[in-house]
Amino acid sequence: MKKTVKDVEWRGKRALVRCDFNVPLKEGKISDDTRIRAAMPTVNYLVEQGAKVVLMSHLGRPEGEPKPEYSLKPVADRLAELLGAPVKFIPSPTVVDDEVRAAAAELKEGEVMLLENLRYRKEETKNGADYAKELASLGDVFVNDAFGTAHRAHASTAGCADYIPCVSGFLIEKEVKFLGQAVEDPERPFVAIMGGSKVGDKIKVIENLLKKVDVLMIGGGMAYTFFKSQGYEIGKSILDEPNIDLAAELLQKAEEMGVKLMLPVDTVCAKEFNNDAESATYFVDEIPEDMMGLDIGPETVKAYKAVLETAKTVVWNGPMGVFEMPKFAEGTKAIAEILAGIDAVTVIGGGDSAAAVEQFGFADKMTHISTGGGASLEFLEGKVLPGIAVIEDK
Repeated sequence: MKKTVKDVEWRGKRALVRCDFNVPLKEGKISDDTRIRAAMPTVNYLVEQGAKVVLMSHLGRPEGEPKPEYSLKPVADRLAELLGAPVKFIPSPTVVDDEVRAAAAELKEGEVMLLENLRYRKEETKNGADYAKELASLGDVFVNDAFGTAHRAHASTAGCADYIPCVSGFLIEKEVKFLGQAVEDPERPFVAIMGGSKVGDKIKVIENLLKKVDVLMIGGGMAYTFFKSQGYEIGKSILDEPNIDLAAELLQKAEEMGVKLMLPVDTVCAKEFNNDAESATYFVDEIPEDMMGLDIGPETVKAYKAVLETAKTVVWNGPMGVFEMPKFAEGTKAIAEILAGIDAVTVIGGGDSAAAVEQFGFADKMTHISTGGGASLEFLEGKVLPGIAVIEDK
């Protein structure tokens, strides 16, 4: 068990909090504040406990230079609205300077300030010790609540813990609880659904999950590499050529381990990668040479549904098709709808699957939606994430 913000007596202490405020901006305005709202339970708790709160985050990729279009000023304004109180913001090109240090020192209990974009400095992504020390000097306790960057050993995600004690915020606590429990101690049957385009991107996740799950379902573009490994014609479908043999090995490995590995039985194909393209559904051994598979078909949905309705824990990472195009979104939508209706712990592993669940309106029916695509993948691979490893144990 890791220490959380609840294990600290906060009154009068400065909390240096790493958040994930990497929000989309359109013409300088925030177009989606989900990540800011996700941090609010931790921020509100610290304020209520009388902490002096110093928040920090990156935004976009300013490549180690102070670029105004990547300033966190819009985030400071939105935070102030959500808090119903002022948020001090000093747009320092070096992130930490004398003015920032003075402002942090003068904070009163329950007050909040936000630092400028951490990636205005090259040392952030290089985990520069001096930069980590500068950041750590602004707090008494380091709170990591940015799961989306927990798989990176950066100055603000891991380095600060070399200088001040580290605990987790509520967001990371929740991620570790649901992802950890799903992988290490799931209620069974445990089913994993893996989608996305390339087998190569998910090899380690699949290998790790084969040791843990009862059933592994494959969908999305990677399915066609599995079909190719079985000798099927896949037409113009996406193919992860270097990993054809590996797909065959994974099928064999699943059989040896007694894990049911389910592949689609039918697929929605089109002549072109286009929502208006002529399309039809074929069984996987009948894909025409001049067509490409872009979604799982209705028979696959039926087969997957029958198994999912018996599941007690489900982890889903990666869409079933090109869900961005309405014509090829039915498979992904159907899986989301099935998960929304079953009596099981349903964990959605960030990235595109999280976006799909939101898009189709089923987000509130899932047990947990991870806030970090890359981080959740590495967690499912069984890797130790640097931003979590530095959190002190209870």
